[in-house]
Amino acid sequence: MRIIADLHIHSKYSRATSPDMNLPTLAGWARIKGIDLLGTGDFTHPAHFADISERLEPAGSGLFALKDQPAGAKPVQFMLTAEVSNIFSQGGRTRKIHSLIFAPTLKAAGRMNAAFSRLGNIRSDGRPILGFSAIDLLKIVLDASPDAMLIPAHAWTPWFSIFGSKSGFDSIEECFGGLSKHIHAIETGLSSDPQMNWRLSALDRVALISNSDAHSPKKLGREANVFDCAMDYYEITDIIKKKDNKRFLYTVEFYPEEGKYHSDGHRNCGVLLTPEETLKAGKTCPVCGSGVTVGVMSRVSELADRPSGFVPPNAIPARHLVPLEEILAELLDCGSAAKKVAAEYARLTEAAGGEFRLLLDLCEDDIKKIADEKTALAVMKVRRGELSISPGFDGEFGRIKIFGRNPEIKPVSPAQAALF
Repeated sequence: MRIIADLHIHSKYSRATSPDMNLPTLAGWARIKGIDLLGTGDFTHPAHFADISERLEPAGSGLFALKDQPAGAKPVQFMLTAEVSNIFSQGGRTRKIHSLIFAPTLKAAGRMNAAFSRLGNIRSDGRPILGFSAIDLLKIVLDASPDAMLIPAHAWTPWFSIFGSKSGFDSIEECFGGLSKHIHAIETGLSSDPQMNWRLSALDRVALISNSDAHSPKKLGREANVFDCAMDYYEITDIIKKKDNKRFLYTVEFYPEEGKYHSDGHRNCGVLLTPEETLKAGKTCPVCGSGVTVGVMSRVSELADRPSGFVPPNAIPARHLVPLEEILAELLDCGSAAKKVAAEYARLTEAAGGEFRLLLDLCEDDIKKIADEKTALAVMKVRRGELSISPGFDGEFGRIKIFGRNPEIKPVSPAQAALF
């Protein structure tokens, strides 16, 4: 069976998150999106862990479901997940690494929480900040359960990631040392995609996963993983460990140019730079002289040993999408939070049987049965990569145009479009 899984999200107990990030609301939005399996997020936070323990029950094979499912509703299952921030010194530098953790049982998650609480404060934030190394974090995870997994989160984000330009490492081995064999995947993050990661031969052994890192229910599924397997924690983690491209069908991706750390620049001065321009300027802003934020594209180029466009053997495919609300906002010429966007979004997802079914599965003629011709054309153009993007940089999201163009906007590369 096809499973669409979004395994990295947050709860209302994380900073800068919506108060609606509770388990029943998340399950409801997962149904609207067409997501089958959702991470719980934040199982390290005592209040959220108590809520997980109270509201969820085992659904078999290491996954969980709401005890009180709405009558007649499509069941949504949950995996126990959390994100941890480690800030520590290694190799004479301060490192700031975020990691995604999967746990197969409440007991395993509880053992991790007990260890974390002895070493730091896990009550102040759903994504706790801990002052020990990534290696020690991995030891705690594996000691709690050999079936637990640790995956470096949003691996290229400048400030808080394994390969980040500000505080990261140049390889998995440099970060995790002798325990590197237990790292079976990395999360590519919104500002990079598998095609960018394929340029590093060192990553050929690991799977590339994608998740929303959602802080509000509407952001669920902006990236996701699509498996062909049973609804089973152990089978899903086995697929990831083996990088099984027969059962790991593809990832659903943001266009990476839309990510807020894709390109280099200095937002305060409105300066956007290519990697070549960044090097020429000595990684400083040509307007004010302060350091620029070196984005994901430059960082990938710095570590890459392959040209852009290289596809390794047995690569797991990726499908790039634009969220339906963003498509409707352009068509209706308003912001994505506008009431008329919300109304049309609700109508279309109801008629299509979920946002993913509309964006991934329905043919153009079937979309025309529930929407006007321009909406159907917009979805097809997004699938084909026929759009233009002004890239994101220094914490500012990129801007997408499906119809039309302005001088700021750079077209998606032919190599990306050809992947469709």
